[in-house]
Amino acid sequence: MPICPRCGSDHVIKNGHIHTAKPKFACKDCRRQFVENPVWKPISAETKVLINKLLLERVSLAGIVRVIGVSAQWLQDYVNAKYAAQPQVADIPVQKNAS
Repeated sequence: MPICPRCGSDHVIKNGHIHTAKPKFACKDCRRQFVENPVWKPISAETKVLINKLLLERVSLAGIVRVIGVSAQWLQDYVNAKYAAQPQVADIPVQKNAS
């Protein structure tokens, strides 16, 4: 059995499989679920810059997913994080009438 990547425990059990038929494991100590030897690749900074440009051009999220090759869930989380980082209150100066 593999070792938990989060806590290093060897109290790990099989817990089904993912959509690619790779076995999934669960840690009995920290309750983390994981796949042994994942095929995960980080999203590069250049790709994020391109995604930002496509978002400014109002390309649909589905279109960005198809063209860039990221998952729909990752893109939605990325957009939500960008939205949450923006200030939600606009500071509009009030002009007084000269009358």
